[in-house]
Amino acid sequence: MVEYRIGAVVAEFNYDITQMMLELAKEEAKIRDSEITVIFPVPGVFDMPLAIKKLLEKDDIDGVVTLGAVIEGGTDHDQIVAQHASRKITDLSLEYNKPVALGISGPGMTRLDAHKRVDYGKRAVESVVKMCKRLKEI
Repeated sequence: MVEYRIGAVVAEFNYDITQMMLELAKEEAKIRDSEITVIFPVPGVFDMPLAIKKLLEKDDIDGVVTLGAVIEGGTDHDQIVAQHASRKITDLSLEYNKPVALGISGPGMTRLDAHKRVDYGKRAVESVVKMCKRLKEI
């Protein structure tokens, strides 16, 4: 039996990394008697908030994981993307009273660093499931 139904918002940018994150997230959900029931691909991390909002509005979604990798470039663009996306993700979680886990690695990392951090997908699912359980107890 599935305990929690999770939506996943997955950045297409750095696809090789985010797809590994998604596979780990799916495995972790099964281990925790939960399931990623909706996968919502978005172009990049900055594009996530609207997709997260749409998933949080659904009655059959208990929480959302965000999966992305913000890799350092020649400018501070990675800092801006990560800061603004994470702030809005927090705001949406509070607005809808459902957990949204930050499974986004970066900013300030190389592609190699991002490959080393694909387990953020697993950690995001762990976070959502734990928060769902704890919120149920209140």
